[in-house]
Amino acid sequence: MWLQTVLVPLLRLYLCGVKVLIYQMFNRSFTLPVLPKQNGRVAIVTGGTRGMGFEAARHLASLGMHVFIAGNEREEGTAAVRRIQEEFSEGKAEFLFMDMTSLKSVRQFVQKFKDRGLPLHVLVNNAGTMLVPETHTQDGFELHFELNYLSHFLLTNLLMDILKRSGRQGCCSRIINMSSATHYAGVMDMDDLNRKLCYSSHAAYSQSKLALVLFTYYLQEQLTAGGFPVTANAVDPGMVDTALYNNLWSLAQAMKKPVAKILFRTPAEGASIAIYAAAASEMEGLGGCYLYNGEKKQSSDISYDSELQAKLWKKSCELVGLQEA
Repeated sequence: MWLQTVLVPLLRLYLCGVKVLIYQMFNRSFTLPVLPKQNGRVAIVTGGTRGMGFEAARHLASLGMHVFIAGNEREEGTAAVRRIQEEFSEGKAEFLFMDMTSLKSVRQFVQKFKDRGLPLHVLVNNAGTMLVPETHTQDGFELHFELNYLSHFLLTNLLMDILKRSGRQGCCSRIINMSSATHYAGVMDMDDLNRKLCYSSHAAYSQSKLALVLFTYYLQEQLTAGGFPVTANAVDPGMVDTALYNNLWSLAQAMKKPVAKILFRTPAEGASIAIYAAAASEMEGLGGCYLYNGEKKQSSDISYDSELQAKLWKKSCELVGLQEA
């Protein structure tokens, strides 16, 4: 039992990491092309106070966007907004509090945003955590599952009406879900999404990133079928030197530090593919993609399982209290 539920997920996740590092050893990071101005467009970036989220928010603001940074650290949020405003005069940045470990907080955030009466053209679902010891949120969900996936599922659905109204043919609204190569190691146990039977932080993290890809594909199918001017894509930033790795084992932490300096991407490099998906002309009207290092890639075989996509969507609706639609 322990071998199958703890050791195997650990080995699968670290094997994914090794493959990514080998790729990054021999391939330069994606370089953003010159992107068109985004004046008048509005974006929300979750987890935008630091790391890749901040770099995404910063770059979108530099293009002229009005960016809302969503996070649960008010001081960090205020500092992030100040840095962006001092650096760029064209765009605008604001901070709005949202705790992704609380579905109630997600609903409150959406209501505050809706009260502003603004359109929404870009939603970057970036916030995440990795390899946290077994923890359950106040809603009773496993932490990786709620913070990385379920809260973003709810957030996206609650904002969908605004996204649909804000987009138009030839200028679609865009949803970007931050996944990871670890989704290739993910297994979706529909009977134990909270990983209560035998907890593995590696399995929980991989599952949450797989859930984001399954969600992306199913959502895009619905948007296409309805003819709505909204696209949804999953992006993979590669291995990036951020605080996400703070929960590694002590030995892994020690090994990671020298490797990170040489092979890991910087937060700005890691954010580049999300920025590209959010603003590039080449991505206009393109949805249902898995993007890595500037290219469309094949995600895991299981991520294309339409039956699993539908089951996860239905279960997620039940868990967050949404009608399946």
